[in-house]
Amino acid sequence: MEAAGLVEAHRCEGGAIVEGAAAVNAAATESGVRGNCGDFETATLSLLGKSPAILLPAMASVPLFRTLPVANPRTGIADYHIEPLDAPAVDALALRLRKAQPAWAALSLDSRLEVLGAFVTALGDHGAAIVAALASDTGRRTIAGVELDGVKGMVARWTREAPGLVQGITGTRIATALPGVTAGTRLHPYPLVGIISPWNFPLTLALIDAIPALVAGCAVIVKPSEVTPRFIRPLMAAIASVPALASVFAVIEGDGDTGAALVGAVDYIAFTGSVATGRKVALAAAAAFIPASLELGGKDPMIVLASADPADASAIALRASVVATGQACQSIERVYVARAIHDEFLAHLVTRASAVTLNHPDISNGEIGPFIFARQAEIVAGQIADAVAKGATVQCGGVIEDHGGKWLRPTVITGITPDMIVMTDETFGPVIPVIPFDTVDEAVALANAGSFGLSAAVLAGTVAEAEAVAERLHAGAVSINDGALTSIIGDAEKTSWGLSGLGPSRMGASGLLRFFRRQALLRQQGTPLPLAAYAERG
Repeated sequence: MEAAGLVEAHRCEGGAIVEGAAAVNAAATESGVRGNCGDFETATLSLLGKSPAILLPAMASVPLFRTLPVANPRTGIADYHIEPLDAPAVDALALRLRKAQPAWAALSLDSRLEVLGAFVTALGDHGAAIVAALASDTGRRTIAGVELDGVKGMVARWTREAPGLVQGITGTRIATALPGVTAGTRLHPYPLVGIISPWNFPLTLALIDAIPALVAGCAVIVKPSEVTPRFIRPLMAAIASVPALASVFAVIEGDGDTGAALVGAVDYIAFTGSVATGRKVALAAAAAFIPASLELGGKDPMIVLASADPADASAIALRASVVATGQACQSIERVYVARAIHDEFLAHLVTRASAVTLNHPDISNGEIGPFIFARQAEIVAGQIADAVAKGATVQCGGVIEDHGGKWLRPTVITGITPDMIVMTDETFGPVIPVIPFDTVDEAVALANAGSFGLSAAVLAGTVAEAEAVAERLHAGAVSINDGALTSIIGDAEKTSWGLSGLGPSRMGASGLLRFFRRQALLRQQGTPLPLAAYAERG
């Protein structure tokens, strides 16, 4: 049944559509559109010409939705569509959630965590449908299951950590410079948080910011990428089964225009995506005078020191570069190897990379899935062609395979020079440039070159040796004797360098605390100063 990208619609006894728990009927009713049996169903069906859908406010006399086709990454065929919400629809939804948010924030923290615990149960109940939709969205099945389990882990983490973080701030009184005056802090959640999430890990990145915002007491609207929207409807069905959550949490179908409207409708925006779009979000947030968290691109380097085991290092480099088809901001995209072990490392890497298989034709077998977004395959092919034209050598892979969808086997490139696009721009594909170095100082300078500073990795014979180099890198997080650990560990706060991000971190305590305004309470427990204390005394 169509759900207008919000929730499953239901028929009332007389045949009309009534609201699912997370839909927008409340706002529609306030705008004069009937939400009971009668004109609501007639208007909706006549406008959409298909199965019942949620009617949005103030739109009864015009077509409710634009239709946007969505391609299947495995076949390249547009076999799905969404109906992006426009600005009036976003505003109406924002109004409804704003009205419900004070009651949500008034709940105790333990009560909100209990509701989120019920959401975890609902995710289990709807898990098969969510994972199936994610598999269709991304062309991969195992990681779809990992995403679902990861969300459960997010709730468990904040259930464990949030009470102590909040109590540590609100339960503390400090003496001030003025005798008799003590200071305390009260935390006020931002009423409405907007989240714009990308296509590479659709569920994970839709909820990694949403869950702590909900824990804080905010209402939340998430606009996932229009490239991977299939999971939205089963996710909203899970949310709708928890009424207390559904009143303050919505995940909507939308495109760029929907995202632009969302920035103007909320009090805080969290964005994950490209630098180009991140700049637009930052400008829009500045115009709206709201805070923003921007998690942007990366060009993550790995340094392999001479003391590292070449075989083991090659295995780490391969996994950290090509897992999820390299479609991750924390993927390793540059590998600098000490010249003393370079040839042995390269031989192991090429052997391992050449043995990796595609999950085609069977999604259940193989390690590399398709490009989720076909345009990304063209970008990656362009980077490889540019490198080859400038003298690089492709050691394995290097050819986009068209099986309806687009695949690329792990591609190892040598003979790299700094002017190649594959060394300056984010690749977002399973491409591994390998570059030798002679000194540690040279390796650090090469790793720190460029516009990005999201994360990095250092491999060495000991943790201490690797850490000594890691401390010199301009990156928000450095994996030591491993790679891309930020994909699975969010406990430590980090701040990106360069174009890789702006604003408070989603990692560590900041992941929760950024969603609060802090109010200082200054308590005068002595005698207030009289005006005479400021008198001129010549």
